[in-house]
Amino acid sequence: MSTQSTLSTASKTLLGLAAIAALAAPARADVLDDVKAHGVLKCGVTLAAPGFSAEDNAGKRTGFDVDLCKAIAAAVLEDDSKIQLVPMDLKTAFAGLPTGAVDVLTHRFTWTQSRDVGGLKFPKVMFFDGQGFAVTKKSKANKIADLNNATICTAQGSTSELIVADYFRAHKLKYKIVTFASQEQAWDAFVGKRCDAAINDRSGLAARLAKLPNRDDFKVLAETVSNEPIGPIVAQGQPRWEAVVRFVLNALVAAEESGVTQANVDAERSSQNPDVQRLLGVTGDFGTKLGLANDYAYKAIKAVGNYGEIWDRNVGPKTPLRLERGRNALVANGGLMMSIPVR
Repeated sequence: MSTQSTLSTASKTLLGLAAIAALAAPARADVLDDVKAHGVLKCGVTLAAPGFSAEDNAGKRTGFDVDLCKAIAAAVLEDDSKIQLVPMDLKTAFAGLPTGAVDVLTHRFTWTQSRDVGGLKFPKVMFFDGQGFAVTKKSKANKIADLNNATICTAQGSTSELIVADYFRAHKLKYKIVTFASQEQAWDAFVGKRCDAAINDRSGLAARLAKLPNRDDFKVLAETVSNEPIGPIVAQGQPRWEAVVRFVLNALVAAEESGVTQANVDAERSSQNPDVQRLLGVTGDFGTKLGLANDYAYKAIKAVGNYGEIWDRNVGPKTPLRLERGRNALVANGGLMMSIPVR
C-alpha cells in the first residue's frame, strides 16, 4: 500500500503555525539520514495547481511536484510510494524546511538571490518560467500598457509584488496592488472580479485557467515581464541532501538527453554508451558518493520516466495546461534545459 498522503486543512494550519514558531530552532543534523531512518520522504507541494500538484477525482494528488517527490523517494528509499505530500502556501513552505516539517519543497518557487542567501538552497532549475498577467476578455486589455490604473491581485511576499512595482514604474504606468495570504486567494479574488488582473508565473496562470469551467472568458497577455528560474528547495546547511536532490533531478534530464525512458530503462542497462552506463549505475560509484545506491538514477527513472515524459504527462500540449516546452526544451532542441555531466 502506498504511504502517499496529504494533510487536512486543520493539520496544514497547525503545521504552518508550528513551523513559523520554530524558525529559530537549530538546523537538522542530516536530512538524508533522517529520511532513511524515518522511511518516508516529506515533500512540500503547491496547494492546488493542476499539472503541478492537485487532487484528481479520486482524491489522489498528481503533477510535476508530485513526480519529482516520487523520483527522490525512489532514489533514496528505493520505493516511490514512500512519500508524504504536504500542501503548503509560500509562508509555511519557507518556514517548514529548517524545522523538518518537510524534507524538500518540490513546490514551484522562484530562485532569487535573497532567498538563496536567506536560508534556502535551490539545487537545480526544474522549470524556466516568466511572469505574466491574466485578464478577462471583456476587459479589452490586449497588452500590459492597457493595464494603466488597473487593480492587480497577487500573493503577499511573492516575487510578483516587486515585479509589478518595477515594471509599472519603469513604464510610467499607475496601478493598485491588492495582496492576499496565498496565490489561491489572490486568484479567487481575481475570478470574483475584485481585481482587473492577476499576475503569476505563466505556467501557474495556465494551471489556474485549466480549473475554470469558463476558462474561455479569460486570457493571458502575450508579454512576459520577468525571468523565473524555478526549482526544488532544501534548507541551508545540508550540502549532502542538496546534492542528492540536485542529482536526482539531473538524472531525469540526463535520461531524456540520452533517450532513456521509463519503458526502456531496463534494456538500457545493457547499453554500451559510457554516459548511459554511468547514469544508470552500471559503472562508477557516483551513487555511493552521494550516500545512495549506485543505481539511484535507474530507480528514479523507472518510477517516473525522464524529464520530457514528466512534462508531457503533467503540463504538455495534450494536457489541460497545453504548455509547449519553449525554454524548457533540451539545449539540443533550442531550449535551456541541460544536465550536469555524470563523470
